[in-house]
Amino acid sequence: MALPCSLLYFLPFDAYHNNLRKYGKESIMDNKMASFGGRREFQRKSHWKFFLFLIFLTAFLVSGGLLLRNLYRSQQEQAAYDALAEQVHQMEKQIAEAGGGALPTEDGVLPQYQALWEKNQDLAGWLSIEGTAIDYPVMHTAQDEEYYLRRAFDRSNSVSGTPFLAAGCFTGCGNYIIYGHNMKDGSMFAALLNYADDTFWEEHPTIRFDTLEETGTYQVLAAFYIDVSLSEDGVAFPFYEYTGLRDEAIFQEYLAQVGDRALYSTGVTAEFGEQLLTLSTCSYNTSDERFVVVAKQVV
Repeated sequence: MALPCSLLYFLPFDAYHNNLRKYGKESIMDNKMASFGGRREFQRKSHWKFFLFLIFLTAFLVSGGLLLRNLYRSQQEQAAYDALAEQVHQMEKQIAEAGGGALPTEDGVLPQYQALWEKNQDLAGWLSIEGTAIDYPVMHTAQDEEYYLRRAFDRSNSVSGTPFLAAGCFTGCGNYIIYGHNMKDGSMFAALLNYADDTFWEEHPTIRFDTLEETGTYQVLAAFYIDVSLSEDGVAFPFYEYTGLRDEAIFQEYLAQVGDRALYSTGVTAEFGEQLLTLSTCSYNTSDERFVVVAKQVV
């Protein structure tokens, strides 16, 4: 407690100095304690800031490392698919130079796919769109539809996976539904989303899908986005259920649903009995949205 200034005039000289020493020391100590407490508070806050900085730095480095790892793996996987495509196209070139029209082998497999089929008999065909990165084998595992969702052609673990047919598909089923990842590096089905623009469709009006038994050229008739989230009434248009289109009513129902959602008119129509091809990938607009392209076989 500090003494009022007016009382200091009435204190004896010794008492005055004793009080000055006493209260002066307390004031100095108080200032020192306040200063020390401030430094401790500053150090505590600095430690927390540094700790948070380390957390964010670690998270950044880990996420960056994972991104680079996945990018590297994706490039390796794409290189492996490029090698498969080169093998197929070299064989096609040899067939063409020999006059073309090669018949399936004794196994019922077209010659250009025989070697690949011998390596993996889950092979169901080959899909390609000229002028894009889409040039891949297509797999089929009826007992486990998504087996190749994260597996390469050789069945090893894969970020990109391998395009695969819906489990319910079979030769002549009416609608070959093929799924593939929309990879951010532009591989797999990433180029499929270009069909959202009618200019791209005009430049790429056809898609090639060969089964093991025959080659096939398909003409694009529609492209659309579809939300496949489950509501109380179910999925608005479960396009993935329409593999068997050998019933005319179901065929027409499918085409009507596709036509209602088409982003633009192609002027292309399909008649009952014609084989359809449906390609699907994630759009990334929402987690439950897909981008779908439908085509019909013309050759």
